[in-house]
Amino acid sequence: MNAPDPARAAALASIDHWIDGRVVPGQSGRTADVFNPASGAVTGKVALASAQEVARAVASAHAAFPAWADTPPIRRARILFKYLELLNKHRDELAHAITAEHGKVFTDAQGEVTRGIEIVEFACGIPQLLKGQYTDQVSTGIDNWTMRQPLGVVAGITPFNFPVMVPMWMYPVAIAAGNSFILKPSPLDPSASLLQARLLKEAGLPDGVFNVVQGDKDAVDALLEHPDVSAVSFVGSTAIAQKIYETGARHGKRVQALGGAKNHMVVMPDADMDQAIDALIGSAFGSAGERCMAISVGILVGEAADKIMDKLAERTRTLKVKNGVELDAEMGPIVSKVAHERITGYIAQGQTEGAKLVVDGRGFQGTRAGSGCDNGFWLGGTLFDGVTPDMRIYKEEIFGPVLGCMRVPDLAAAVALINGHDYGNGVSCFTRDGNVAREFSRRVQVGMVGINVPIPVPMAWHGFGGWKKSLFGDMHAYGEEGVRFYTKQKSIMQRWPESIGKGAEFVMPTAK
Repeated sequence: MNAPDPARAAALASIDHWIDGRVVPGQSGRTADVFNPASGAVTGKVALASAQEVARAVASAHAAFPAWADTPPIRRARILFKYLELLNKHRDELAHAITAEHGKVFTDAQGEVTRGIEIVEFACGIPQLLKGQYTDQVSTGIDNWTMRQPLGVVAGITPFNFPVMVPMWMYPVAIAAGNSFILKPSPLDPSASLLQARLLKEAGLPDGVFNVVQGDKDAVDALLEHPDVSAVSFVGSTAIAQKIYETGARHGKRVQALGGAKNHMVVMPDADMDQAIDALIGSAFGSAGERCMAISVGILVGEAADKIMDKLAERTRTLKVKNGVELDAEMGPIVSKVAHERITGYIAQGQTEGAKLVVDGRGFQGTRAGSGCDNGFWLGGTLFDGVTPDMRIYKEEIFGPVLGCMRVPDLAAAVALINGHDYGNGVSCFTRDGNVAREFSRRVQVGMVGINVPIPVPMAWHGFGGWKKSLFGDMHAYGEEGVRFYTKQKSIMQRWPESIGKGAEFVMPTAK
């Protein structure tokens, strides 16, 4: 965070709020620099909202809600269909915005946009998703049915690692269900939020139904405390997720807070070793490990561990770590200097704790003649062997390109290790044995499980969410649980005068 410098700011992009259908310049006087992680250059200045600016966005959303909630679901869906068309037209523009401010490679950014678009496709089916249940003649002359109605103004607080996909886990479903929405994106890569807002307006979404407030903790606190915000969705670290859940609940809000992870991948002796190694490398180092579903622990079962480690070391050393705009890049830079320092600190901690540092990514330099990457936030892939459950690099989420490997004698030991961890977000097992796959899937205490699938992110209609300290709240993101989160059920019982008997009844009504 820094004080504004008018002369310097004139040459930089100004990234402001989106309120009531238009860009609204920040008024708080506070801004933050936005960086290109590949070069370390400042490319923009993002406004940081005050509580008053958040209140302005909430007021806009609150005013827009009644008419939008009363709009037939099929008409809301038609706007989303138009938005879907525009997203497909501008998908590469969104991907370039992600690469420029997050640093992930362009092809990975394209994949992020595609997974977000899938949620919009799901939300276009909202007329079917909002259908209630009806029972004729639950009692003599009485019918009973249910309907789902929107909550009101809802908010999404999203992380830096997926500036397009994670917001789309939230607002398409929330808006389709009839709510108005306020997005608070990460200040590290905020530009994609405004592009999404513009496309929603172009699709015909009424002003005020979708708003963006840029900001930091002040904006988050204001959303959590505002009495007109009915629900909050959050994705981020566990410490913050727990605080947001507790604060939001204390202020009477419905809260869905997705926290951190420590995802394991078990490699059984019968697995296809080349496929397993490909999976470990891709899932550990894709997006520089800055994914809540990244594999950060490899559990090697049985006698093949030495051979696997040799191949993992070779592949880690030869990762194509480049500027994300280069199409053959496999891994880009770290998102920020602060994140880089945190990750390198964990690598040093692993050495201190006695893990074997097989490949040290701290030696990587992004400098290449003419690359423009001399001052970026660069780190190579890092590989540890001999990690044990008492080490911090095992207990805590590193959120970077660091893969720690552990060795166990059998499946039972692998499952016990995973179930003993505080996190329960994602897990994977590579095997050819159907019984192993079945037993692993049933016994592991993790919310999302992959069998020969390293990153088991559920599809749009299934819903995303972990267990234990990886999720605070009762319902998962998107899918049918997302529809339930953004709506409240109303049950209606009805009868007509001709079927009502004479005389007051003083006992509990029962079916007759």
